[in-house]
Amino acid sequence: MSVYDKLQQLGIQLPPVSVPAAAYVPFVQTGPLVFLSGHIARRDGKPWVGKLGQNMTTEEGALAARAVAIDLLGTLHAAVGDLNRVQRIVKVMSLVNSALDYTEQHLVTNGCSALLGEVFGDKGAHARSAFGVAQIPLGACVEIEMIAEVA
Repeated sequence: MSVYDKLQQLGIQLPPVSVPAAAYVPFVQTGPLVFLSGHIARRDGKPWVGKLGQNMTTEEGALAARAVAIDLLGTLHAAVGDLNRVQRIVKVMSLVNSALDYTEQHLVTNGCSALLGEVFGDKGAHARSAFGVAQIPLGACVEIEMIAEVA
């Protein structure tokens, strides 16, 4: 099954690449690796604002991370032209806007990782880091960056 068939089956429509909010580009390719800049969680086109463990639950955070994964896939599609060229999702790094005593950043990030696994199967299994941070630009609850290998 093609990646696009799987996306359609999941009811996912890829968004266009977001315009960078500062002095950077959305992606850079060097050799077979594509590095995607951090994408913040968005809901209804606006930053999905919140702090995990303070005014957001882990479940809400996982939904936000899933939304980020969809945005990352839109950017990856723009970068490589065809998501079926993806050989492997290599790494995901997740920043979770967290209260000082919040310790479930890994569960929030599962929202992204699980979707990548659904879409790419074994090629979606990746190395990962999940960090709790004091703040993310625009007050967003989650920011995720990704590295992919393409044919």
